[in-house]
Amino acid sequence: MVRKALTHQIEKNNPGFRLRGHEIKRIETLTDAVFALAVTLLIVSLEVPKNFSELISTMRGFYSFAISFLLLMLIWHEQNVFFRRYDLDDTWIITLNCILIFVVLFYVYPLKFLFTFLFNSQTGKENAEQMNAYQWRELMVIYAGGYISIYAIFYLMYAHAFRKRRFLELTGIEQFDTKTKMYSSIVMLSIGVLSVVAAIALPPVQIYISGIVYSLITPALFIFYGFRVKKRKRLFNQAPA
Repeated sequence: MVRKALTHQIEKNNPGFRLRGHEIKRIETLTDAVFALAVTLLIVSLEVPKNFSELISTMRGFYSFAISFLLLMLIWHEQNVFFRRYDLDDTWIITLNCILIFVVLFYVYPLKFLFTFLFNSQTGKENAEQMNAYQWRELMVIYAGGYISIYAIFYLMYAHAFRKRRFLELTGIEQFDTKTKMYSSIVMLSIGVLSVVAAIALPPVQIYISGIVYSLITPALFIFYGFRVKKRKRLFNQAPA
C-alpha cells in the first residue's frame, strides 16, 4: 500500500521521532477509500471531448483539477503522518477522522468550483455565470469554513496525542514536535479566520483581498518553522521533524 511505502520516507523526514504506527488501521483504509472517492468526484464531471476544441477546453479544466488534487493529497499526507507517528485509534481520534473525511467530501465541489472560476477569469475564458461581490463574499466564507475546519481537526488530533504523551511514552523531543504540529495548525487556521474577517468586513470592491490573505501561508510558516528549528536545535541539538 502507499501508506506502507511512505513509512520509510516519513521516518527519514522525522529525525528523533519514533514511528509507532507500522500497521495500517481500518480507519485509515476507510480514509483512503473516501479520498479516492473525492478524487473521483473531482473528475467525474469531465465529459469525453467530441472534437479538438472541446479537448482543449477540457484540458484547461485539468489545471483546477490539479490544484484541487494537490490540496487533497496534502491533507491525506498530514493524516498519514499522524497515524504513523502515534498509532492512535481511540474513540476521539476515530470521531475526528470521520469529521475530517466528511469535510473533505463536502468541500470537493466548492473547491473545484473556486479554482475553475479563478483560472477561467485569469485566462479570459467565460464562466457559466458571473458572480457579484456578495456571491464572492459568500464563496470565500464557504471556502474558509472548510479550510478552518480541517486545520482545527488536525489541531485537536495533535492535542489529543499530546495529552496521551505518557501512554505513548513520548520523549522530550517528540513532545516538542507534537507541540510544533499543534502550533502550526493554529497558524494555518488563523489565516483562514483572517480571510473570513476580510470577506465580511471589507467593502464589496475589496472582497478579493480575502483570497490574497492565503498568500500569507508561505511566509507565516517560514517564520514559524524558522523559530521552531532554532529552538529545537538549542534544546535537543537536532533538526526539526
